[in-house]
Amino acid sequence: MSLSASPSAPAAADVPVSTLLENLPAGLGQTRPAHAALNAWIDDCIALCQPEQVFYCDGSAAEKAYLEKEAQRMGVIRPLNQAKLPGCFYSRSHPQDVARVEHLTFICLPNKEDVGPTNHWADPGEMRAKLTDLLRGAMRGRTMYVVPYLMGPKGSPISRVGVEITDSIYVVLNMRIMSRMGQVALDTIGAQGDFNRGLHSTLDMNPERRYIAHFPQTNEIISVGSGYGGNALLGKKCFALRIGSYLARQQGWMAEHMLLMAVESPEGKKHYIAAAFPSACGKTNFAMLIPPASYQGWKVTTIGDDIAWMEVGKDGRLYAINPEAGYFGVAPGTNYKSNPNAMKSIEKDTIYTNVALTPDGDVWWEGKDGAPPAQATDWLGRPWTPDSKEKAAHPNSRFTAPATNNPVLAEEVEWPQGVPISAIIFGGRRAGVVPLVYQANDWTHGVYLGATMSSETTAAAAGAQGQVRRDPMAMLPFCGYHMGDYFQHWLDMGRKLTNPPLVFRINWFRKGPDGRFLWPGFGENMRVVEWIIDRCEGKAGAKETPIGAMPRREDFNLAGLQGVSDADFDELLDVPPEGWRKAAEEQAPFFESLAPRFPQELEAERQKLLARLK
Repeated sequence: MSLSASPSAPAAADVPVSTLLENLPAGLGQTRPAHAALNAWIDDCIALCQPEQVFYCDGSAAEKAYLEKEAQRMGVIRPLNQAKLPGCFYSRSHPQDVARVEHLTFICLPNKEDVGPTNHWADPGEMRAKLTDLLRGAMRGRTMYVVPYLMGPKGSPISRVGVEITDSIYVVLNMRIMSRMGQVALDTIGAQGDFNRGLHSTLDMNPERRYIAHFPQTNEIISVGSGYGGNALLGKKCFALRIGSYLARQQGWMAEHMLLMAVESPEGKKHYIAAAFPSACGKTNFAMLIPPASYQGWKVTTIGDDIAWMEVGKDGRLYAINPEAGYFGVAPGTNYKSNPNAMKSIEKDTIYTNVALTPDGDVWWEGKDGAPPAQATDWLGRPWTPDSKEKAAHPNSRFTAPATNNPVLAEEVEWPQGVPISAIIFGGRRAGVVPLVYQANDWTHGVYLGATMSSETTAAAAGAQGQVRRDPMAMLPFCGYHMGDYFQHWLDMGRKLTNPPLVFRINWFRKGPDGRFLWPGFGENMRVVEWIIDRCEGKAGAKETPIGAMPRREDFNLAGLQGVSDADFDELLDVPPEGWRKAAEEQAPFFESLAPRFPQELEAERQKLLARLK
């Protein structure tokens, strides 16, 4: 990543910048870790990539100050208006490097059948040879950064360590925010402990030389040709989900694309909820939910907004941690109405990428509060006004903010043992058929609900937007092995749980015949959460429907709800038989595509649904 020195300069990608550190303070970045296997791997990477310098990150405040100064000198970031946004910086990416590239993301296992039809497979030997050729001498004239990081709370048995080697100072600054980076990770692995190996180089940003390759059997990631967060911050989707899901199956735990939230009642009783949504479908908004005024005494706090690692506790319950330490959120649409806590979280110490820049050093994006600025510089570095035909901010523009900025950060976020999960929610963006909320009949039925999730695509992944695609458990782009085996792992985990969470499906995005959203969403989603918690406590009633248990009007708290008529509420909870029969029939080809590894228990659930719909 590089950034032009002034808003009127050419696009960032056209501006050459130095990638060598200067005026390095004595001792900073020079301490090699006391770990023989790690040092041997680092030496191999040095020999291959041939960097001019090597910088060993320790996570210190002095290191942060130095690297931020150097990144500014290189033109990678620029400070924003420090009176408005203290500690915040602005960055632009290459115009062809703005999202995850699923078609260039590979799972490299010896047996193609172990990867399955929903992933892109590559032979490990062939891919490694190709990447080795691309990386040979790739860091000449550049600095190599060695970034040790801890995913999860210190001392947690669920936490894991990774080390990313990169030539991108932008990646280093973001990894500082997104993980527990530095000495804490080295202390965790000690002298001999295992760790995930991640090697990353931006190369020349050529999309034809871009690969994000995962080697699950050897716990390795190699990413080249991209500087975008989802492709380059290797602790995030690459380690936490693709490699993490593979390790989880091998080791008997779960790595899931889920937020984690704590919900406290006025009586002080807490429940913990995990929820899976595809990217850019309101996951961060839900994780930071503010109850409406009528919910006095209720409190929602955020444990995590994107990823959950979970294992079975000694009491037979499912316990979860958030492996991350920051938020890599989508900026467009984020405002003080949709997510006040996110807006407060990005007021300081945040890196903004591909948003618009205002003349006074502030940032703007479509959907931000207030009127658009009279003039700005768009994400490509071009002058922009409200009359411009192009958007000022890229639809997938991002903010990277420390979780500690969140005013509703849960006190449990650093609990080594994790939190016991009462409910799992599967959600998506569907304009029709799927009701506001319903409950699975049991764990196996819940796995079926997750396995049949579908959602309209967003800008978080490269490609067409607005198309409906299947996204089981919101893990389709992130499962590091065969999806049929993944479903089986969910079923196997359920057999270990003597006190499993209840499972629900929700849809905030259902529309009426006139095209308007029937549900106001945002804080009003607390009403759905209340019914879910009451179901967990055995307090709320429900009506049985062919698809699961659903609230009746008398089971649901509608007090003070504005803008939802009785007809709207009925439509929100309508189960059109023809629509559901069609949906169930359309699931068959997907199930068949995963044969012979698709669990027959889930096909049995589909058949039972069809029978109930008759």
